[in-house]
Amino acid sequence: MPHASSAMKTVRRYLPILEWGRSYDGQTFSSDLMAAMIVTIMLIPQSLAYALLAGLPAEMGLYASILPLVAYAIFGTSRALAVGPVAVVSLMTAAAVGAIAEAGTMGYATAAITLAFLSGLMLLALGLLRLGFLANFLSHPVIAGFITASGILIATSQLKHILGVPAHGEALPDLLISLLTHIGQTNPYTLAIGLAALAFLFWVRKGLKPLLLRTGLRPRMAELLARAGPVAAVAVSILLTWGLGLEAKGVAIVGAVPQGLPPFSLPSLDPGLLRELLVPALLISIIGFVESVSVARTLAAKRRQRIVPDQELIGLGASNVAAAFSGGYPVTGGFARSVVNFDAGAETPAAGAFTALGILIAALVLTPLLYFLPNAVLAATIIVAVLSLVDLSILKRAWSYSHVDFAAVAATILLTLVFGVEIGVSAGVALSVGLHLYKTSRPHVAEVGLVPGTQHFRNIRRHDVETHPSLLTIRIDESLYFANAAFLQDLVMDRVVCDQPIRHVVLMCSAVNEIDLSALETLEEINHRLGEMDIRLHLSEVKGPVMDRLKRSHFLDQLTGEVFLAQYDAFRRLTGPQGPARIDPVAAGA
Repeated sequence: MPHASSAMKTVRRYLPILEWGRSYDGQTFSSDLMAAMIVTIMLIPQSLAYALLAGLPAEMGLYASILPLVAYAIFGTSRALAVGPVAVVSLMTAAAVGAIAEAGTMGYATAAITLAFLSGLMLLALGLLRLGFLANFLSHPVIAGFITASGILIATSQLKHILGVPAHGEALPDLLISLLTHIGQTNPYTLAIGLAALAFLFWVRKGLKPLLLRTGLRPRMAELLARAGPVAAVAVSILLTWGLGLEAKGVAIVGAVPQGLPPFSLPSLDPGLLRELLVPALLISIIGFVESVSVARTLAAKRRQRIVPDQELIGLGASNVAAAFSGGYPVTGGFARSVVNFDAGAETPAAGAFTALGILIAALVLTPLLYFLPNAVLAATIIVAVLSLVDLSILKRAWSYSHVDFAAVAATILLTLVFGVEIGVSAGVALSVGLHLYKTSRPHVAEVGLVPGTQHFRNIRRHDVETHPSLLTIRIDESLYFANAAFLQDLVMDRVVCDQPIRHVVLMCSAVNEIDLSALETLEEINHRLGEMDIRLHLSEVKGPVMDRLKRSHFLDQLTGEVFLAQYDAFRRLTGPQGPARIDPVAAGA
């Protein structure tokens, strides 16, 4: 029986649907269905638009919004996350696949499908190995900088559809030069449609719902109609294009969209193609996972729920594999549609499955009606969606808080805009890791003394504390490892070379969670050099796991001093009969 119970627990861990499915009832079904209706209305034009952004046929956006949602409903742990094509991943897909094949060719679509497959396998592997923590190496400022730069790039790339001119380029300078070169070819009809769609969609975001509420509509119905704004823009533009014969006047349209179920597709197993897509797939996996988990955590916290990051990797991996086998391209959890899903009252991941059903019906029934849909309207949909991602205020906040973080954000934004998304995200990963190494390589280390009348020790430069001329106590506020061990050694040796008769050095280790082998060797070197100077080295407040490791080495046997349980014990024992002296923090250089 215990074995069966353990097996069932494992199954439930990998199939969260078994957990929430047990308590599924009619009221939950009603809430999920209403949320699915609202998200479906929003997702239809978005899916078409993001496929356009990725350089793919419009129907692939719909296909990427069907089976992936079902897969996430089975394997995902977030109750509100809505999976599908998103702006940043679509742009990264275009950058990766565009370097391999020409847009509009069969090879281009095959490469996009293969990219989804590779990304899915990577995410599944990371999830099964419980490596979700790796996403923590991407700092939030760097991610915010990358997403902001990507939003600017995406909006700029769509101006060619608003103007009705040819333009190319993956980086901002190339795009701007290309747009300016062809600005004289602007199609006035396309421009009129694009600007009108932009103005309408921006107004819908802020003004339609309050207007509907003033007419006496109930909030839920007003919300539903407001979310249908992009659909209204699509419908009206189709009628105008068809009725006025704008296609003959140079207005680019979507054209024939295949009607029917998503096709069964197979990713390419060509070694050369797989090799070229390996790095882009990894970057898409990392960015997609970080974006998805941050949204899922935020929404889960609002309802006092929790997500399991490692299982989220599996859910997203399964979604991308499902996209690859159903004619889609890479997907992840989207911020805008997830918030809409949450606000609309989604209770379980089943809302995503119902949304998939809605998209499937659209693919079966509505696609013939999309023939006269202007590309300018889809471009306007993208621009309005991605401009909400642009947050240049992160630069001001980072500058006022930390110049190092500001440098990382600014560098990420600049590199992404100038060199494109792949260089930008690669630089973002490198900057995140580099930033961590830089900060921890120069840990905060303070010389401390006893706060009078207490057993607490504080920085001598910040507080009026008691010290002793023969005792030097240094508090280390970081774990010790290969990158910062030499810094500690230099600091200790520089400090003991002075006019004071220092006889004891105590390293206060209350904030040290780990000491790696390089740091251990450095401690041995410090102990040896201090011993040659007739100075004893002591440790205090060493944590249990750290002490366990030290006991497995020869360091404690060679230590010239002692290991004290509390810094107060070390201070009283080592100051001797003379007792401590008061030190003025101002005189110490506070």
